[in-house]
Amino acid sequence: MRQVLWVVIFLLTLEACSSGKAALSHGNYYEAVLESVNRLRDSPDHKKAKAVLQQGYPLAIEFIESGITNGISAGDPKKWRNAVKGYEQINFLNDQIKTSLGAMRVITKPVTRYNELRDIRSKAAEESYADGITALMKNTREDAKRAYFLFKEASIYEPGYRESIEMLNQAESNATLRVGYEEINSSTINYGSLQPVVNGLNRQFLAFVPRNARDTVRFHQVMRINFLGYREDSPSRITTTSEDLSRAVKTGEKKGPDGKPQDIMTTVTAKITYYKKTKGTRSTATLTINDAATSAILRNETLDGKVFWQYEWATFSGDERALASSQQQLCKAKETSPNDRELFNQSIRNLEADLGRSLRSFYSQY
Repeated sequence: MRQVLWVVIFLLTLEACSSGKAALSHGNYYEAVLESVNRLRDSPDHKKAKAVLQQGYPLAIEFIESGITNGISAGDPKKWRNAVKGYEQINFLNDQIKTSLGAMRVITKPVTRYNELRDIRSKAAEESYADGITALMKNTREDAKRAYFLFKEASIYEPGYRESIEMLNQAESNATLRVGYEEINSSTINYGSLQPVVNGLNRQFLAFVPRNARDTVRFHQVMRINFLGYREDSPSRITTTSEDLSRAVKTGEKKGPDGKPQDIMTTVTAKITYYKKTKGTRSTATLTINDAATSAILRNETLDGKVFWQYEWATFSGDERALASSQQQLCKAKETSPNDRELFNQSIRNLEADLGRSLRSFYSQY
């Protein structure tokens, strides 16, 4: 066991070193540094990891800072956000190196850019805020979603930046699809309510509101669920089949011509009758979703809550020894009947599951 453990450790070490060197050779200096630092955290004297870190760290810093400088000079529309990301990477490398004894021996004075990061956060916030305003003015749901995350980004760069919170709330409101929900019971069955399933579809930018609620904001869609009813087989159905059985069994011993004992075999017979009791139940509803402005049908589906119950037992006549062990177990079972309340509850749960599946499928596109 110990030998296997050492083999696993060796392979993991070899993989870490190989991935660090590979990242370095492909110009992924940041990843190469992180790989080598993690390796040195576990093995402070690892030679290959030291070599990768010594070579890769200055290249990583130069690559990040040149990217920041070039983005600013070229007028990149995300120049300040990219600068924040770059300085955060440099500071993260500093934190990682200082928590790795082996890495600290190689890079004794890692670079930090805390002051620079502090100075540009407000510029990154302004950049995100301005892009959020532009997106929001396009007046589409998808652009409002994008604006929401841009305003959220601005408030992260600088908490309370201008009206970022107010604009974030406005963008979320513009991006939210509002669905007027109506549930109808066209049966005499008291099944409860399917509204918890609808409310359980908890997704951002999607709101279900009772259709009769006094909402000052117009609906984008109208959803109607119509419970049609519940039915069950009554009475349960019983089907039977019979089978003739025979089996050779040992009933004694006798001496053979050579004087050795031989089994005396006797054929025994029986007749077994199999019984299968079944009962099916089904609850049904329809789901219709319309465009609120045009009344166009967006979805029209029948929902099912099917349950199929069955139970099996058997009886026999004749010699029990003719029965296999599974057949003997069936003959020990007694006829029983389903619990109608449990069948009804399971049928409603299955209907709820079908409704949830349909709603998740439909609203995944929004």
